[in-house]
Amino acid sequence: MSRNTALVVGASGIVGRNLSKLLVESDWAVYGLARRPIEQTGVLPVAADLLSPESLASALIDIAPTHVFLATWMRQPTELENIRVNSAMVRNLLEAVSYSHSVQHTALVTGLKHYLGPFESYGKGVLPATPFREEQPRLPVDNFYYAQEDEVFAAAARDGFTWSVHRPHTIIGYAVGNAMNMGVTLAAYATICRETGRPFLFPGSAKQWNSLTDMTDATQLAKHLRWASTTPAAYNQAFNIVNGDVFRWSWMWSRLAEYFGLTPAPFPGEGTPLETQLADAATIWQTIAAKYNLAEPNLSTLISPWHTDADLGRPIEVVTDMSKSRKLGFLDYQPTDDSFFALFDQLRSARLIP
Repeated sequence: MSRNTALVVGASGIVGRNLSKLLVESDWAVYGLARRPIEQTGVLPVAADLLSPESLASALIDIAPTHVFLATWMRQPTELENIRVNSAMVRNLLEAVSYSHSVQHTALVTGLKHYLGPFESYGKGVLPATPFREEQPRLPVDNFYYAQEDEVFAAAARDGFTWSVHRPHTIIGYAVGNAMNMGVTLAAYATICRETGRPFLFPGSAKQWNSLTDMTDATQLAKHLRWASTTPAAYNQAFNIVNGDVFRWSWMWSRLAEYFGLTPAPFPGEGTPLETQLADAATIWQTIAAKYNLAEPNLSTLISPWHTDADLGRPIEVVTDMSKSRKLGFLDYQPTDDSFFALFDQLRSARLIP
């Protein structure tokens, strides 16, 4: 068999860097595309602008990927702009690789906003019942995830490749400067609480505190992407992908506090958002970084409180069904508290938290 060649789009992000690592370890040839590629062992960097067809054509002229993994997006001020920009990114990329006639499979990473709606109408209106299942129809609202899917479907029909769509819940994984990094955000928040004596207070809603939920380890997602792109039974299908366990934040918050040597504050009924709690934390983090000789003194590079607040502030239960993948043979499982602890250990090793 010829060697698989992956083009990982968004290789510097939380999904792309973990996927690239797994594929290199699996003896794939891996190209990592980003506007500003990071150095990764075994990954060939490709610098390109997804909004510039000319940039993509030049960067990809000598690359013939067998598998394309789309794991990036650009946040815009409105959902209509999200649709325009993010669908164009997918369309431009798939047109750029079309000339090689080499692509066998394209995998698109979206998320549970497929079921919950975009940020403008997040968790509002009539929503499908939980646990979310893949056969539930699209919501009758504008959603850039739907537009991205439609670009993949159109390119697959044109070029004859197979596809898969992957819908993770909140992702836990190592990334710096990423918009959706709850694990890093909570690690920085816990560190600030420990150093200043502030209460370690759950910032979300009572519904999230008390309801069942789940999450997705970035390595679990990477394994799922590799599986669906090489398993014929999984071709041309959409999948949920989570760790496989369920928990309540009322339990998980104590687990996180224990790791950092903290006593969790009693939940007062409604949390105070992290954007409010951390509004004055930039100079505090600079002091902490100097005290412990940390690698990143700029707190805004590490954390994304707005996205963590969006996830933890949901007014509805969010739990995901994985039966479809299980029936087709994907049986990997990852305890979510272990995912957090492994990430925190990695952040300490990289001197990003003390």
